Amino acid sequence: MKIVSLSLFVLTIGISGCSPKYTTEDKGDFVLVHNPEGATIGYSRSSGVQPLTVDRLGFKDLNKNGQLDKYEDWRLPVDERAKDLASKMSVEQIAGLMLYSAHQAIPGRPGGFFTSTYNGKSFDESGAKPSDLSDEQKKFLTDDNLRHVLITTVESPGVAAQWNNNAQALVEGIGLGIPINNSSDPRHTSVSNAEYNAGAGGKISMWPGTVGIAASFDPSLMKQFGEIASAEYRALGIATALSPQIDLGTEPRWSRFDGTMGEDPNLTTDMARAYVDGFQTSIGKDEIANGWGYKSVNAMVKHWPGGGPEEGGRDAHFGYGEYAVYPGNNLKDHLKPFTEGAFNLAGPTKLASAVMPYYTISFNQDTVNGENVGNSYSKYLITDLLRGKYGYDGVVCTDWMITKDAKAVDLFQGKCWGVENLSEAQRHYKAIEAGVDQFGGNNEMGPVIEAYKMGVAEHGEEYMRKRFEQSAVRLLRNIFRVGLFENPYLNVAETEKIVGNPEFMKAGYDAQLRSIVLLKNQNHILPVKKQLKVYVPIRYTPAGKNWFGFATPEKKEYPFNMDIVKKYFEVVDSPEEADFALVGIESPDGGVGYDRQDLKKGGNGYLPISLQYGKYTAEYARDPSIAGGSPFEDFTNRTYKGKTVTTHNQYDMGMVNDTKAKMGVKPVVVVIRVSKPMVFSEIEKNANAILIHMGVQDQAIMDILSGAAEPSALLPFQMPANMKTVEEQKEDVPRDMECYVDSEGHTYDFAYGMNWSGVINDERVAKYK
Repeated sequence: MKIVSLSLFVLTIGISGCSPKYTTEDKGDFVLVHNPEGATIGYSRSSGVQPLTVDRLGFKDLNKNGQLDKYEDWRLPVDERAKDLASKMSVEQIAGLMLYSAHQAIPGRPGGFFTSTYNGKSFDESGAKPSDLSDEQKKFLTDDNLRHVLITTVESPGVAAQWNNNAQALVEGIGLGIPINNSSDPRHTSVSNAEYNAGAGGKISMWPGTVGIAASFDPSLMKQFGEIASAEYRALGIATALSPQIDLGTEPRWSRFDGTMGEDPNLTTDMARAYVDGFQTSIGKDEIANGWGYKSVNAMVKHWPGGGPEEGGRDAHFGYGEYAVYPGNNLKDHLKPFTEGAFNLAGPTKLASAVMPYYTISFNQDTVNGENVGNSYSKYLITDLLRGKYGYDGVVCTDWMITKDAKAVDLFQGKCWGVENLSEAQRHYKAIEAGVDQFGGNNEMGPVIEAYKMGVAEHGEEYMRKRFEQSAVRLLRNIFRVGLFENPYLNVAETEKIVGNPEFMKAGYDAQLRSIVLLKNQNHILPVKKQLKVYVPIRYTPAGKNWFGFATPEKKEYPFNMDIVKKYFEVVDSPEEADFALVGIESPDGGVGYDRQDLKKGGNGYLPISLQYGKYTAEYARDPSIAGGSPFEDFTNRTYKGKTVTTHNQYDMGMVNDTKAKMGVKPVVVVIRVSKPMVFSEIEKNANAILIHMGVQDQAIMDILSGAAEPSALLPFQMPANMKTVEEQKEDVPRDMECYVDSEGHTYDFAYGMNWSGVINDERVAKYK
């Protein structure tokens, strides 16, 4: 039937006893159909999809066959709908569903890793709107049947919402009308120099990193973050979070340490459970069934079976960090945040809807086949352990670009660790056979089709069709239960009201205050009175290279937004004029653990990763390494014993010590942005007070310093006494280091922190320590 509508007015269709029960609402680009005590469906005017009236209720005829199929019937259980749709899909359509796009900026970038064009031109030259689809997006949505899109930067919430509507309208009108499941990596980080005020709003609410929220030792705060973040995600058109990262931070040198929830299995387990419950649970009118609904965001927990125990702290985005090792035979602690946290929720959704294995080869953990391959290729880790022993039947999605080729251990390319000798199609097939459902960072369905053909040749058509439908059902389930099949469209004005609204901004700011740890407060010099005279030295960072190997420029700049500092204290130009000094630094940047220059000197390329500022020689490093071996190397011993490195930001150490020399008896307050554990012996004695944070606005620091708020956070990880204990700790074992003891006699151990009264010893410490 044809639905009559009038812009922005709600009309009841018909007046007879057989008339439809539903009403319609014209929203411009799309039409809403409101079913009484049922789903509200939305369809685009441009898609060609028409509503169906069955039992006087409204449905979408997504495949345009003029009848109500099971998958179109919002009254039926999700699994019944998913199985019906999977049975109707071609192999090519399922192959597209098994893809997860490379990173997409809105609008697309003119160059770099993920270049986009619009009608063959860069965005700036094309005349396109920011919310238009790029050429690449149109191709992978139409030609490759891709339905899972990873969104990175967006120009604004309104642009993101309109882009979502444009993309959903495109796919609604083709094939079986399967909507897009947009996703995001974590996007709620704080901009340090941004100012917060009671009416603050912006692109999104700002929170400390997850390890900062973990420092609150309060899972309810993590749950609140999940609830607010999911509301903002859904307003942006995002229905899947590529988070939380619940790897245990048992290896203190790991570059992704700051994305974890700390090193303790019990704290991380509770925080993981709270995060997923917050993201996935819908309540009241937003609930569709079993806690899932229109405010739910699928949580993809990562990285199975735990990406933390990287040998020597090197990261598996690169071949030099491909091995996770278990010298303490302690895989069980790394599984706990998954099996007892994310898979054992307090809320009605019961378990995280998706899992991402890490790039690593979990060395010698396959006790059945003895195979050392990347986790997504391991049948033991995916089928035997995750699906078999722990009964997980959600989506398993690979990390990004694991099927692409690699050509060296230190280039940012494919991450096909352990299967470098296979073709791209063979890698897809091996991962599917291992139990994987989806491929991260792959826009093209061709290799998946080739993998299907390999399976047909080995097992027959019936087997492979069943295997593909199994993955399709898992993937479709996550799209159905968040309501995208009914209405994937957004009200742009509502999005602009929701994302970054004052209430959400305040909650994020309050969380920032609760994430700052006071380590030292000699003679109770903190808090300091407002309007005291403060000297803030300029921070120097030499030129260098970033994590990807790109050159970074030399910088000389204040470590804080001085306009904000001036609202709290009188800023002076010299130590002589000051009442106290405020030094802003970062934890030691000890490198990535590999450098080709070492090869040129006759070495093996492997170097220590230092957690101290000064020059470090690895006298106590392991030799030989536990793991090693790559087609790009002619050796297996990756030891770096006896080698020396200098930390990139060693000037931070000099900045603290020089400032103390200049200030004399006057106090020096040191604020450290911490991305991983660090050795304090080089600077602690010259700091009268030390605050650390894991990503907050400068204003939150000033509120703590001035006493407007009291510190309450605790260390979610240990601070090592020296690099000897770092080298001798076991990568897979939590809380196994000798901890630093400061000049006040305080030990910087897990669950240590201070408030204005002294060392905190409350119920949180009793529970977790």
